[in-house]
Amino acid sequence: MAFTIYDASVPVFQQTLSSLLVLLDKVEEHAAEKGIEAASLLNASLAPDMFNFIRQIQIATDHAKGCAARLAGLEIPKYEDNETTVAELRARIRKTLDFIGSVQAGQCAGAETRELKLVFPWATYEFTGQRYVTYWALPNFFFHAVTAYDILRQRGVPVGKADFLGAQ
Repeated sequence: MAFTIYDASVPVFQQTLSSLLVLLDKVEEHAAEKGIEAASLLNASLAPDMFNFIRQIQIATDHAKGCAARLAGLEIPKYEDNETTVAELRARIRKTLDFIGSVQAGQCAGAETRELKLVFPWATYEFTGQRYVTYWALPNFFFHAVTAYDILRQRGVPVGKADFLGAQ
């Protein structure tokens, strides 16, 4: 069986999103152990001009669901971006996992060469499906997932590389 654009994207998102759920467990454990509010970790950022942990999770899930939907030719689910708690972030990740888990490999057949256009207020980007996955979706997804991880490391949450990589 040939390696496909589906294989390069959806299972990768699933593994890392599952790892983000583990990071949320670590947030709760650390907050309880240190007697602090979990919100202090969720609202933390690496630098004043960077998004906080919550927004990193929101953007990571946006890239995962957006990529899976675009590759399958489906409408991208819209989320409100109003999460403020660990439970709400967990629900968002699970909702994303449910959505991308519903995308079947066959729905992405031919997506490698499909023309995709992303329109933002500041720019428009045009890609083939293959270039979109490798140069846009995955790098952006991992940037935000690892930034969420790094915020926790910076704040003293005992997370390690194995927590980020998750189940192999």
